[in-house]
Amino acid sequence: MHALATTADTATELAGWLRLQHLPGVGPVAARALLARFGLPPEIFATSFEALREAVPASVARAIVQPPKPVANSQLELTLQWLQRPGNAVLTLADAAYPPLLLEIADPPLLLYVRGRAELLSRPGVAIIGSRNASAQGMQNAAAFAQALSMAGLTIISGLALGIDTHAHEGGLRGAGGTVAVIGTGADLVYPRRNLDLAQRIAEQGCIVSEYALGLPAMPANFPRRNRLISGLARGVLVIEAAAQSGSLITARLAGEQGRDVYALPGSIHATLAKGCHALIKQGAKLVESADDVLQELQWLGGVPQVPPAVEDEAPLLAALGHDPLDADTLAERSGLAMGVLMGELLALELAGRVERLPGGLFQRCK
Repeated sequence: MHALATTADTATELAGWLRLQHLPGVGPVAARALLARFGLPPEIFATSFEALREAVPASVARAIVQPPKPVANSQLELTLQWLQRPGNAVLTLADAAYPPLLLEIADPPLLLYVRGRAELLSRPGVAIIGSRNASAQGMQNAAAFAQALSMAGLTIISGLALGIDTHAHEGGLRGAGGTVAVIGTGADLVYPRRNLDLAQRIAEQGCIVSEYALGLPAMPANFPRRNRLISGLARGVLVIEAAAQSGSLITARLAGEQGRDVYALPGSIHATLAKGCHALIKQGAKLVESADDVLQELQWLGGVPQVPPAVEDEAPLLAALGHDPLDADTLAERSGLAMGVLMGELLALELAGRVERLPGGLFQRCK
């Protein structure tokens, strides 16, 4: 799904994805299983009840063969109108521009609603998170770390909350890496309202992304769930300040489960907002005192990632790519790799300077 495209074919394609997204009893994991078994949404909804029943519970199969619910139809109209505004886009799991790191997590969203520079979602980044009720020093640290890491070329990822998130985004906007805000409402809304101006600047200079349907207001359950995307988009997660029971610790735990590095900034043993960071360090998080510590852990020096030399198993993928621009679908067919594996290997080759990502979802061998 590409930004601003509102042709009849696009509307039909989007309608199928929205219908799948709003199926009762079907979350990202079940939807991904349906896609793997039957193909894209049109094929899923064209499948007989008997065939569906072999793969999913009868209640889900029954919901699939029923006509689209009004909520899916109303969402289609709203989304098509939203897509006509400059800078808005919807990415589906089948889109070559879908962030490759999100394909590695257990439950990647079917749809991502994006405002701004969608390409930032696929660039190497660091998540910076922490308390909403941060200290003045904590907010200063968040801005300083974010600016230094962004100036080194890393995208800063956070959640647009007050406190640490706000200052992480501000710092990220001051560097070349930019910033991504992962929000817990529809992408057409801003929460908290106090960050309305910041959200507008991020939409213009960085990227705002949400998995939630347009118009969905802030709900308590949404924010812990969106945290898996904050960590999932990042190569590492830096916790600046967190109380012992902070929600930031949930994100840090998710990061560990997703195989991401976790970094924590130490503080005074008497400071309540240092307790969570100290607990993370005891559990194996890397203690960092400067942005350089993070860059060294990531082997990211001078804005260029230091990656190991190419290994022999990269050769077949480079051979399949050849020397002409190629889209991911064709490359997957040539190489025999699953899309998630393929995008991960392409990202590694891109970071190594051996593959270049071109406009339109194309890839080209560099050398």
